[in-house]
Amino acid sequence: MTYPESIQYLESFVNYEKLPVYPYKESLKLERINNFLSKIDNPQDTLKCLHIAGTKGKGSTSAFLAYILRQAGYKTGLYTSPHLSDFRERIRILAPNCKSQIPNLEFEGMIPENEVAALIERLRPAIEDYNKHSEYGALSFFEVYTSLAFVYFKEQHADFVVLETGLGGRLDATNVVNPLVAAITPISYEHTQKLGNTLGEIAAEKAGIIKGQGLSLISAPQEKEAAAVIKNKCIEAGAKLYEVGKDITYRKGNGEFKINGVLGEYSGLKIKLSGEHQLINASVAVGAIEALKYHNIGIGYDAIKQGLYNTLWPGRCEVISNEPFIVLDGAQNVASMKALKEAVRENFQYKRLILVLGISSDKDIKGICNEIYDLADEVIVTCADNPRAIEPAMLTGYFNGKKVHITDNVRQAKEAVFRLAKYGDLTLVCGSLFVVGEFRND
Repeated sequence: MTYPESIQYLESFVNYEKLPVYPYKESLKLERINNFLSKIDNPQDTLKCLHIAGTKGKGSTSAFLAYILRQAGYKTGLYTSPHLSDFRERIRILAPNCKSQIPNLEFEGMIPENEVAALIERLRPAIEDYNKHSEYGALSFFEVYTSLAFVYFKEQHADFVVLETGLGGRLDATNVVNPLVAAITPISYEHTQKLGNTLGEIAAEKAGIIKGQGLSLISAPQEKEAAAVIKNKCIEAGAKLYEVGKDITYRKGNGEFKINGVLGEYSGLKIKLSGEHQLINASVAVGAIEALKYHNIGIGYDAIKQGLYNTLWPGRCEVISNEPFIVLDGAQNVASMKALKEAVRENFQYKRLILVLGISSDKDIKGICNEIYDLADEVIVTCADNPRAIEPAMLTGYFNGKKVHITDNVRQAKEAVFRLAKYGDLTLVCGSLFVVGEFRND
């Protein structure tokens, strides 16, 4: 099987990342992936995992963790979604003292194409046999490649694996693991048709990753309703809860910041990722690293400091061009859009801001547009090549009083940027990781 054939095979499975509406609780079943994994010798049970859920910042937090662990000398698996350019970004190995084999270091350690093809070829008979007889229905795209990742990390003898949840947590395919440490990044309204209409309901889905006596759970600052759900779940599961803002604090100044953790103080820290919200993500990551000490795994200050500084996470306040000046960010809900707005104002100087915006139809479209409205001087509305994308023309009404340009796709939006942007302008591309990925790679 060739790599293109393996990707074509993966894409033959139902992909909920591309469906705007589906019955969440009926579609996602942990029994299905658990049963399948049992037929391939439960590779996930051999892995030492750190499990990350949340609404915003879970990808950045996962990256911080993986880079710290790599800096400490551990071969670290990193599992994230969705991807910006290449499916292989989702499954990576960050190995110590190992130079990247690809020219662009941003996604070093991606699973090689031949490994994807070989794994799919090996797993295909088991997948098809399972789907033929499964009482829980056929495996989804996410379940198949999660299984593939577990096998790959096992066979690569990863010392640790950092797992980012796909959707929610309770029913997410990654929730078959029993992690050493778990973390929940800030929770806000998202996927309300699936996860619930209140912060409490959404938090309950995210908190589904809290399980197992003795687990340490690191939580970012949360709204009162979400915080109460997380606290109660920790009590119910017998997990130890450590909260950023209470047990773990940070303070910034002079281009650096300091974290006061549960077990130590870490000063003189720097990161390359922009925005106050990234300091919260870094603090969650440091708390999770500290919690490994309860498993007799000690990671020192130098590894934490250098790992944080080395962390790259493309598509988050990422500058991809200076002429014209273009910044990409995957902000796709109200809370992340608010954080992005603050990061832009804090980190960039410009004459006008040209906003390139595309949003998935299952998001809080009005809330997102209202949040970013006052930052934009001129707006280019567009859509990703994804069935979930809302028609660009439907966004125009949220920007009354602004000059708005309608484009049919991201390529047209990019062409419009090069026509409209002048010296001193900043172009901000956001609203969807799918839009950011297409803009970045077109």
